[in-house]
Amino acid sequence: MGQLWRLVRESHEQPLMGEPKQAELVSPGETGVTFIGHSSFFLQIGGRNVLVDPVFANRLVVLRRQRRPGLRISEMPPIDVVLVTHAHMDHLNIASLRRVVRATRRARGRAPEILVPHGVDDLVSQLGFRTVTTLKWWQEAEIAGLRITMTPCRHWGARMFKDTHRHYGGYVLQSGQQSIYHSGDTAYFDGFAEIGRRLAPRIALLPIGAYYPDTYRSVHTSPEEAVRGFMEVGARWMVPMHYGTFRLGREPMDEPLQRLRAEAVRLGIADKVKVLEEGETLRTASAVGPRHS
Repeated sequence: MGQLWRLVRESHEQPLMGEPKQAELVSPGETGVTFIGHSSFFLQIGGRNVLVDPVFANRLVVLRRQRRPGLRISEMPPIDVVLVTHAHMDHLNIASLRRVVRATRRARGRAPEILVPHGVDDLVSQLGFRTVTTLKWWQEAEIAGLRITMTPCRHWGARMFKDTHRHYGGYVLQSGQQSIYHSGDTAYFDGFAEIGRRLAPRIALLPIGAYYPDTYRSVHTSPEEAVRGFMEVGARWMVPMHYGTFRLGREPMDEPLQRLRAEAVRLGIADKVKVLEEGETLRTASAVGPRHS
């Protein structure tokens, strides 16, 4: 409790940083990855609009975010499907999900669909989504014209403390030659290589923060471990996440990116690591390299 109170107190010491940007739209033949902040992304793939772990709230109960979300819900295009990786409050935010439903219904006349891990559906079933789909590891679903597979990870899924029945995982989204892997929260584990062999994603969104004290690495990767996971997945590009937004670990807020960049340089893969500012978009086409907005 003392550790938690210290994190809460520190989260209120500095003013909120950053400003939202206008969402950049890509053509159906391109893949767009827009970093909203923490583990939240706006993905454009196969001509569909996807949100992963959308958290737009400034506070998680008492813990305040350090940087503003990179996009505004009111300025985004209608969302086809929302993916939630697990029930933790920094990934499943009820207020944000309600706002996404309302905005899409106003713009399109119908609500988006949502996909959650098995055992998490009760948290979202009354929020107005058109359909609620649940998956376990390696199960897949066809939603909004996308093939979505839930992937393993090493983490935990309880919303509070005793609801340990709730599952958790990552996702690989595929549409033709386009594919994106969002790992969810995870420690390093040998499943990265298996995900690469089975699904061969082109872009990997991987967490790099909340790794100190070292006991946290039982459920979170260090920057160096995230790079190792990226190389084992075999993706073409890595986009880091789960850093800089909420004070969840004891490492300095700017340390994860510094260590990530140093490791990428050491391994000669700096050109494959795409660090995005909040609201910035990585866009790729099937036969060409990435370009930033």
